[in-house]
Amino acid sequence: MLGIVLLTLRELRSKFIIVGLFGVATFVWLMLTFALNLDIVDGTLAGLRIFGQEAPLEEEVQVQNPETGEVETVQNLPFGENPLEKIVVTVGQVVSGITFWVVLLLGLFATGSLVTSLMERGQVDLLLSKPVSRTTLLGGRLAGVLAVVAVLVVYVLGAVWLVMSLKSGIWNGGFLLGVGTVLAFFAVLYGVVAFVSVWTESNALALIVALGVIVASLVLTAATNPEAMTQLRQPWREVYVGLYHVFPKFPGGTAMTWSLAGGEPVGSWWPLTSSVLFGAACYAGAFALFRRKDF
Repeated sequence: MLGIVLLTLRELRSKFIIVGLFGVATFVWLMLTFALNLDIVDGTLAGLRIFGQEAPLEEEVQVQNPETGEVETVQNLPFGENPLEKIVVTVGQVVSGITFWVVLLLGLFATGSLVTSLMERGQVDLLLSKPVSRTTLLGGRLAGVLAVVAVLVVYVLGAVWLVMSLKSGIWNGGFLLGVGTVLAFFAVLYGVVAFVSVWTESNALALIVALGVIVASLVLTAATNPEAMTQLRQPWREVYVGLYHVFPKFPGGTAMTWSLAGGEPVGSWWPLTSSVLFGAACYAGAFALFRRKDF
């Protein structure tokens, strides 16, 4: 297994995929890091600039007194009584949400061809001539992909978390919980790639189907809106809701990552649970097909 994982990493390095992945990740990380400038004096926030623009910590607003009807000027705090903590937590939530989709799409396009390249004539014949089972062969390839993406997620989120913590003095541990959800949902999506790749040996079709699953999950999210569901007639409403429960729930994963980064309770773990079940079914199908494939 370890040999197949190392072979996968070597292939990623030879194709400059690792360099590209971490180059883009570093660019995103630097953009996010330098976009926010905090001016902290004696542990309190004295100034804030976002993309070079000064953001007011206090502002005067005109409000009408409901009793006297007179217009009064009052002080408004856009970031609350504790602006430093509020800003750090909010930035963490935004970064984790962006990272969720960046890693999902970047990892998909960077590593989507590795399963089909494993089955290319010459390479698969050579590997199958070794005393290695087909399950180990495919499992090692998938483990190598997930290992690279795991390091990528830790690199991006860990670096942003470290910089933000050193700048603000606020160590928001919940931000790092996003590593698990991002990696879990990428693994679910890559299960689709693995299944279609083994079934058809077409890298292009695997990417198209994976993107189709993402779009479907976005559309099916309407099933969580009771008002929208009233627009559908029976039995299509039941079909729509049924598909929502079967398909992976990437928008739900984004919401979970957002909540964890903000230290908020997760409303429901069903988006993660049902998505993992979908991914497990795809991997089971991929391994079953790979074991029976005639090379």
